[in-house]
Order: sequence, then C-alpha cells, then structure tokens
Amino acid sequence: MPQTKHEITDVQPLLPGQLPHLAARSADAHKGQFGHLLVIGGDLGFGGAALLSAESALRSGAGMVSLATRLEHVPAALARLPEVMSVGVSSANQLMGLLEKISVIVIGPGLGAAAWGKSLLSVAANARQPQVWDADALNQLAAGGVSLPANCVITPHPGEAARLLGLSTAEVQADRLKVARALSRTFNAVAILKGAGSLIASPDGRVSRCDQGHPAMATAGLGDVLAGLVGALLAQGMPAYEASCLAVWLHATAGDRQGTLGRGLAASDLIPAIRQLLEEQSPCLK
Repeated sequence: MPQTKHEITDVQPLLPGQLPHLAARSADAHKGQFGHLLVIGGDLGFGGAALLSAESALRSGAGMVSLATRLEHVPAALARLPEVMSVGVSSANQLMGLLEKISVIVIGPGLGAAAWGKSLLSVAANARQPQVWDADALNQLAAGGVSLPANCVITPHPGEAARLLGLSTAEVQADRLKVARALSRTFNAVAILKGAGSLIASPDGRVSRCDQGHPAMATAGLGDVLAGLVGALLAQGMPAYEASCLAVWLHATAGDRQGTLGRGLAASDLIPAIRQLLEEQSPCLK
C-alpha cells in the first residue's frame, strides 16, 4: 500500500497546548445542540460496565444520554444515574426504535458473547450513526459474526487487538505502531490502541501517541470510561480522530492526577477529574 503524506512523518505526541479543542458554548446553548448518545451493553453480570460508560458520557458534556441494557439493571441505573434515560431491552426489535432518536452509539461495555449481545450488535452494525466499539463488540468483530460500519472508533487493548488481527499479544506489544496502523486500515476506522503509550491511528495515516498515565490505572473499568468519553466528544461535534486524541489525553491525564493517591484507583474516580481537565482545556463558555 502506498504511503500517505502523513505516514512519512513522525508520530505526533499529545501535549498540552497542542490538543484538539472542543468548541465553546454560547450563552443560549441547549441540550439538543450537543448530541444524544446511546450506550448499549450490560448483559447479566456485567451491568456496571455500561453504567460507567453512560456516566462518563454524561459528565463529559453529551447533551442527552440513554442506556440500553438488561431490564434487570434498570433500577440500579436509575438509582445511580437519574439523568440517564435507561431502558431495558430484551430483543433487537426494541433497540431499533431507540436508534431513531440518537446521534452517537457506544456499544460493547459488558455486552457479553451470548445471544442477547449478538442481536443488539447486529442492529448497531447496520445503523447510520457514528459509533464507538469497545470490549465485547470488538471480540464479536474478531470472531467474524459482524462487520464494522462506517464512521467508527475502535478501542482495543492489546489482547483485543491481537484477536482482531490474528496475532499474539506479544506480537502486538512488539510493534504497537505497526499494529495501530494496521487496525485503522483493516477496519477503515480510527483505532485507539490502549496501554502504556496509547496510540491513536487514523485511516489517512495520522498517528498520535499519549505518554500520560499512571500504573494505578491497571484496574477494571477504565476502558468503559474512555469509550463513553470518546462518544461524548463525538456527540458534541468533534471529528473522530480529534475526539479520540483529546479523549485519550484527558483519560490518561486524569489517571495521572488520581494516581498520585496510589493503589486502589476505581474507574469512576477518573470521571470528576476528566470533567475538570476538559474545562481547563476547552472552556465551556465563550
């Protein structure tokens, strides 16, 4: 494949002062201007993952957030996040009606590998909205039962990247830049290869690297928070590559701040720090 003009340049570091900016809001702004994001996930036993994504999207500025999850998880979702419109879905047909009202989809957190998650993913794969595919959505994509739609961001960790490309995890880690580019080209999507030194690759050849982060971030749920954050920035009008770069930096830098307290970091600890950092980088008011 011929090199693009971007591929012959160095990987761009994500640095304060050089980050993409979210547009300021006018004094007469209203929720309809900042997107309606739908999180799809949370099979039985995995409801917390979808809740983390929904909370992250809400606190990162999406105008409205809905959650499609197992009916059994709706009471907990309403108790924790009354601002999120939580709907219990048991079939793909119920999901189709929700898609008519939303602008961005985040799918995968806690989705599982059972028939319920597969049916919901099949509906999302045929939807027109920009999407973020994470976690079990990526595992199902790797298994070959579904195709990635256009206008997607994929957020694999090294194990998921290995499954997507038919490699070992060791091979992924041995040349992360090559893998990030391969993911983006193979799936024609913006790819966020997570891990120490997260890489963001665009199909046009642009690649950025984030060197922020903290060892305390080695805990469950961090990816769910990142997926919701990327989705929220998309919902507010940022292009996919720029939204992914800003989201990765915010997420990792929030981890740096919270990591100073040491071990025991919970994924939800990042959300208030992300909100504060987003306001520092892209003030809400003009």
